[in-house]
Amino acid sequence: MSSRPAPPAVSVRGLVKRFGRTTAVDGLDLDLPAGSVLALLGPNGAGKTTTVEICEGFLDADAGEIRVLGTDPAGAPEALRARIGVMPQGGGAYPGVHAGEMLRLVAACAAHPLDPAWLLTVLGLDSAARTPYKRLSGGQQQRLALACAVVGRPELVFLDEPTAGMDPQGRRLVWELIEALRRDGVAVLLTTHLMEEAEALADDVVIVDHGKVVAHGSPMALTSGGQQRELRFRAKPGMDLDGLAASLPADYRAAETKSGRYLVQGRIDPSVLSTITAWCAQQGALADDVQVARRSLEDVFLELTGKELRQ
Repeated sequence: MSSRPAPPAVSVRGLVKRFGRTTAVDGLDLDLPAGSVLALLGPNGAGKTTTVEICEGFLDADAGEIRVLGTDPAGAPEALRARIGVMPQGGGAYPGVHAGEMLRLVAACAAHPLDPAWLLTVLGLDSAARTPYKRLSGGQQQRLALACAVVGRPELVFLDEPTAGMDPQGRRLVWELIEALRRDGVAVLLTTHLMEEAEALADDVVIVDHGKVVAHGSPMALTSGGQQRELRFRAKPGMDLDGLAASLPADYRAAETKSGRYLVQGRIDPSVLSTITAWCAQQGALADDVQVARRSLEDVFLELTGKELRQ
């Protein structure tokens, strides 16, 4: 007899939120399975933070059905708060409190917290334990906020821009902690402007714009579609590209971007690769440093949401 699948940690159907005449979230759906990481992406003002704050229970929805760990989060019921961790933008700590004191205070509110001293060490904050929050660097403040979000052993964690302002070492450390949370069965919903971060961490990606979902899928599924793959290679300069263009399908493009460096844009498959290498051979050249690249998540994001700057 097979066991029933676990219900999603977060389930949102038809979410609508308005602020006056502005519709911040317009019929949004999403699911976050237990023990997985979902990245919620979108330009500034797309509705990400509003969606997350409704799921956390800090805002009420105007319409839609929201379930967080099987519970309606409206009003942030105490039983639900005990099961989730929240890392807001801006840290949320008292300016004068020491880092260690802040984490111990949060831990004291949990039934079975992690050891605060151990967590400070894991996040590289042990040397700053007696430093007032206002004197911590931006990256240290972010890591302390993350520590406060996970010290209570939550089943679900909301992370809003978890590595903003961090150096590469701090970012890598936070990534490792998020991966450890997933291995321990904790569900993670994160918002980020770092496409590399979403690709590295997320099992699923939801891209929103103007309050609506415009794309949904795994990072691999989102980046493998379309005709925007590229092949780059080096060969002798000045080869006749007309012959290559005649051998490729009509919607492909080929160019010599620099002397001896070539770019072919289109769907790159074994047949196309064979055509390119045969064309090189006909001209007495050997294709060197051949690189096939699929679209990045940033390419997909910009295609869907545009390239103009948002305030």
